[in-house]
Amino acid sequence: MREIVHLQAGQCGNQIGAKFWEVISDEHGIDPTGVYHGDSDLQLDRINVYYNEASGGKYVPRAVLVDLEPGTMDSVRSGPFGQVFRPDNFVFGRRRPGLSSHHVVFPPDLQLQSGSI
Repeated sequence: MREIVHLQAGQCGNQIGAKFWEVISDEHGIDPTGVYHGDSDLQLDRINVYYNEASGGKYVPRAVLVDLEPGTMDSVRSGPFGQVFRPDNFVFGRRRPGLSSHHVVFPPDLQLQSGSI
């Protein structure tokens, strides 16, 4: 059995991730509070790939949500499925002035190689 930890980062990643959890929850019959209300045993088959079962029969996404600003996290929490996440899965910080202007420059002769890790 495979288990997936879903990592969503930044404003765009968290907006896409929030929609992902809405869709996957609907497919598995999970309501916005994490309770199963499905109508098929197939919905519960392999549900532990994306969710952990918590107390009270609730399902919690196995996810880490990351951003530099708490505003994005507030938007996710106030969204349709915001209450399904564990509060300690939200990781955010404060942006410092000038932080976004830093970037990495790679040497022009850098050769990328494909292959398995």
